[in-house]
Amino acid sequence: MILTDTHCHLNFDSFTNDMDQVIQRATENDIGLILVPGLDIETSKQAINLANTYKNVYAAVGFHPNDLDSWDNDNSITDLYNLVQHPKVIAIGEIGLDYYRKYTTREKQISALRKQLELAVSVDLPVILHNRDSHDDLFSNISSWCKMLSLTSKLYKYPGVFHSFDGNYDYAMEVINLNFYIGIGGPVTFKNATDKQKLIKKLPLEKLLLETDAPFLSPHPHRGKRNEPSNISIIAQKISEIKNIDKNIVANITTTNSKDLFSWEIVN
Repeated sequence: MILTDTHCHLNFDSFTNDMDQVIQRATENDIGLILVPGLDIETSKQAINLANTYKNVYAAVGFHPNDLDSWDNDNSITDLYNLVQHPKVIAIGEIGLDYYRKYTTREKQISALRKQLELAVSVDLPVILHNRDSHDDLFSNISSWCKMLSLTSKLYKYPGVFHSFDGNYDYAMEVINLNFYIGIGGPVTFKNATDKQKLIKKLPLEKLLLETDAPFLSPHPHRGKRNEPSNISIIAQKISEIKNIDKNIVANITTTNSKDLFSWEIVN
């Protein structure tokens, strides 16, 4: 059984002192692949450094909508383009919109998102999307982007993932109809997450990806503690219970999903 963590912020300071042990625990819990996204240029570089250090860690590069202080339309895209040339950079992200924090204007967020979507097309890499309180605007921009994708591009079939999905069933199906995957993490295990559990029961496993969003959103019974990739096993177990299928099936299908999207490989 091989599991994957498609979204984990190992480039955060909370992992500095025990990174080797975190990676070891992930391996012991059958986590064969880990994707670390960037939030700006510096954290994108850190993600690449981690990918260089650990054989089954890969990187994504991008500007998070809450981290646009250093964003410059031309220079930032050039910097990201240069980082994308690294062979273990497999996605553009974490990008998107966040109307909850309001750290920057909606106009600047949308501009940065569109520029990074253009970059994704130019380098033919999928996107990792952040969405908080911005359902309509994000879907509008992504829908327009998808309509411009070439039928012969890999992005047409595998454009990306809506990370840490927090919408309803109708929104999920709109996203899936654009060929996007749905990222599922620790909140699905929470005792009060009945709506999210009902949603997962209805969604096709073939469109789900597993993620921790570590160090955030630890699954039950570790809620409130630092999250880490080894907890993917708990999330997979909960999904198996919700769907009344074997955990190995959850592992096999979600791992296949991640390989289809990111074209990454487990390194022995």
